Amino acid sequence: MTAPGRRRPRRSWPTRALLAVVLTVLAVTTSGCADPAPAAAPAPTSTAAPDTAAPAAVLPAVLAASRPVRVQIPAIGVDSDLMDLGLQPDGTLEVPPSGFPAGWFTDAPTPGERGPAVIAGHVDWAGSPGVFAELGDMVVGDEIAVQREDGSTALFRVTEVGQYPKDAFPTAAVYADLDHAGLRLITCSGEFDPAAHSYLDNTVVFADLVLPA
Repeated sequence: MTAPGRRRPRRSWPTRALLAVVLTVLAVTTSGCADPAPAAAPAPTSTAAPDTAAPAAVLPAVLAASRPVRVQIPAIGVDSDLMDLGLQPDGTLEVPPSGFPAGWFTDAPTPGERGPAVIAGHVDWAGSPGVFAELGDMVVGDEIAVQREDGSTALFRVTEVGQYPKDAFPTAAVYADLDHAGLRLITCSGEFDPAAHSYLDNTVVFADLVLPA
């Protein structure tokens, strides 16, 4: 797998991200799930934006950019290194080459920065559970810790868990700009289509930063 040789200037996260991820992911294997296939669709409802009773100032401060190196999710027993996932020459998102580890999308913010960081992983591989085999079992309030190269840990709390058909992937909700630091975890789910060698749905976990440590 080849990571991107260079990144575009961070001129505008929504423009850059939506142009990149609107393309369908074509990496489908006979031994594991095909990872996210973003397509424009109505966004699911997530945590309500702060109103006058809950000003934006109550949100934790965002962190400076630092590459994520490990993700830990105690509720489902995940403790995984993170590899880089970029874009393939045809513009589609790379996927991990095996069931472990999970990967971070390098053209998105780093976990803890303002905006939506994205981590993807397989639900299974070659007949064995993948790193995100139990991602769909997560519930609102579960915590996700992401260790970063600078020695800090970004702690996130789940705000929503959804399952979506791949032809109705919530692209805007996953990749659109945020006024705070968010995290999205993505894997395959639903029924397996043997003809397409792919699962029919994606599970997406939405989380917000609660503690930069």
